[in-house]
Amino acid sequence: MAQRLAYRKRNPYNTRSNKVKIVKTPGGKLVYQHVKKTPSRVKCGGCELFLPGIPALRPREFANVSKPTKTVQRAYGGVYCAKCVRDRIVRAFLIEEQKIVKKVVKATAGTSKAEKPKKKSTK
Repeated sequence: MAQRLAYRKRNPYNTRSNKVKIVKTPGGKLVYQHVKKTPSRVKCGGCELFLPGIPALRPREFANVSKPTKTVQRAYGGVYCAKCVRDRIVRAFLIEEQKIVKKVVKATAGTSKAEKPKKKSTK
């Protein structure tokens, strides 16, 4: 007959946070060993790709890791991938250029109206 096993923590239910695997000890006994949840990898905030250079850790483990491990040395490092950062920079630049062009067009339109003399109607 198989050996009976008991959970080693207080939670008696087979839940996601209470997963176990059976391990044989050096004394020959079988015991449950609690397994930690698998961490999900950090994803880019724009395109949902996994961010390279950032480890997959549980949220609480990130608190115990140094800051250079959690980020990449770039603007928005650890939040957006390089491609999304490039797109954001280019978009911001183009928006600023568009504002300047609008201002120039408005200024030139204003000066061209001022140059034209108004015709007097004779009745």
